[in-house]
Amino acid sequence: MNYIEVRIEVKPFSDDYAEQVIAQIEELPFESFMIEEPYLMAYIPEDSFSSQDLKTLLSAFRHNNEFTVSAQSHFVKEENWNALWESNFSPIVVEKLCTVKADFHKNLPRTKYNITIMPKMAFGTGHHQTTYVMMDAILEESIKGLKVLDVGCGTGILSILAAKMGAEPQIHAIDIDHLAVDSTNENIYKNKVSKKVTCLLGDASVIQAARYDLVLANINKNIIIADIETYSRALTSAGRLFLSGFYTEDIPAILEEGKKYGLEFVSSKSRDNWAVVKLKKNI
Repeated sequence: MNYIEVRIEVKPFSDDYAEQVIAQIEELPFESFMIEEPYLMAYIPEDSFSSQDLKTLLSAFRHNNEFTVSAQSHFVKEENWNALWESNFSPIVVEKLCTVKADFHKNLPRTKYNITIMPKMAFGTGHHQTTYVMMDAILEESIKGLKVLDVGCGTGILSILAAKMGAEPQIHAIDIDHLAVDSTNENIYKNKVSKKVTCLLGDASVIQAARYDLVLANINKNIIIADIETYSRALTSAGRLFLSGFYTEDIPAILEEGKKYGLEFVSSKSRDNWAVVKLKKNI
């Protein structure tokens, strides 16, 4: 498949402004986003791209007093797609405990947990701060034997880590994006945990019937606030909820909403102002 790369320059640049642009244009069938200051790169199949639709959506920023955007697009041949991703995907090590790499990374030092993923179009390679802080939060815990749910699973990296740390089968991973579900299924097979993880297409409504000791939700502030009641209902007594996908300044609003449904604050950490919050059900 051939792709169009849309390169959007954001002036002045910040991750927050880039995230606002993503939120504005994600109704178009983009399959991936990458942020490299001062640009946001968005990738879309060639036959799904409409320059007019993109221009219409970006016009929302025409009178924005905080930042401006300008976009250029170019063609990416199918044979160059993997090379493009490989050039932008480097291995990472989370707190000297977990290595995340691709097949083409060789001769790396081994850590306690090692995860191999296909760096394709789904979100969650460990490079974004929110994935990193969620992995760090999980690695701090003993989750052996816990029943785990991964909401907004992306590449499945959090589910894979939970499986390798001994969480109880079946770990449930869900995402509203069929590409993410496909990516998760491919990665759980590659990491030999396909018998421990089940991936489902859908939103928070999918989890109505089950109960979990640990719920992981790396999404965004608005979805978390809208769905936190559902997360609370899905938790067992004294179950825990780990949240990320928002900034440190968003923590008070999330804690306030969580209190309504019996969720009490345990701890929080941040990386480049991206936060992870641990909550515990107290009812």
